[in-house]
Amino acid sequence: MARNRSRYWKLEPGEMSDLKYDESKLLNWEIKCVRQPEDEARFIGVFMYKNGTPYDYESIKGVCYYHNNIGRDELQSITSFLQKRFGGKPMEKSERIIMSGSDEIYAPSEIGRLASDMESEFNAKAVISLEFEGPSQEELKDAGLPEAKLLPIPT
Repeated sequence: MARNRSRYWKLEPGEMSDLKYDESKLLNWEIKCVRQPEDEARFIGVFMYKNGTPYDYESIKGVCYYHNNIGRDELQSITSFLQKRFGGKPMEKSERIIMSGSDEIYAPSEIGRLASDMESEFNAKAVISLEFEGPSQEELKDAGLPEAKLLPIPT
């Protein structure tokens, strides 16, 4: 039997401190940091999949990031920022860099703090997405997740 999945999007870093969800039911999270002006499509996305990120034919655990229209000369500062915070060994695959074996975070306060720090460090606007597997709608409501930002995932 398929377990229900729910995705919340367009959460702001400040909203995260009020959330109290069951961290074991968070399947993945993403922080997308868009640089201004938005029409240049310059962004950095940091994410983590609980079950690991595909890399060739295996799944690698750890914090990852992707980038769009970011110069190669800036990538080392992004990698260093994440590595200092989470550890891990950088593994590059196209526009993705996986911090293999890095610390993993699931707590809303930690994800919100990372988003805020990225906004400051990289002069960008952060937007957070969270995807859950298993919690009931009542549990999600009790966790403080805003219904207006819910994107149900069909099963």
